Amino acid sequence: MKALTTIGLLLLSNTFMTLAWYGHLRFKDFEWGRGLGLVAIILISWGIAFFEYLLQVPANRIGSAMHGGPFTLVQLKVIQEVITLVVFALFTVVFFRNEALRWNHALAGLLLIAAVWLVFKK
Repeated sequence: MKALTTIGLLLLSNTFMTLAWYGHLRFKDFEWGRGLGLVAIILISWGIAFFEYLLQVPANRIGSAMHGGPFTLVQLKVIQEVITLVVFALFTVVFFRNEALRWNHALAGLLLIAAVWLVFKK
């Protein structure tokens, strides 16, 4: 149960993180975002990232073997990176349709899956 909770919280936190890091690139497409300066965009992104941290910190504590969870620190990090890239790929396909995902991106994804397998190997 702790493993699923950890992964679910990481999925949600990475959704907020991706929105904070890259969502602002689309602000200009909306009436309210056209005149925003860099400081305003940074503040909005920080506001979004706040919710990422509300989910990321508990995910790491629940999942960490140091706090009774099922994952080592390295396993947590690799899981988080794979989730980040999956969320980013979905975000790109949905919100940035002009960005093409190519064969080399798919191969990189497969190599990340291999990294997860390796990190869980005894």
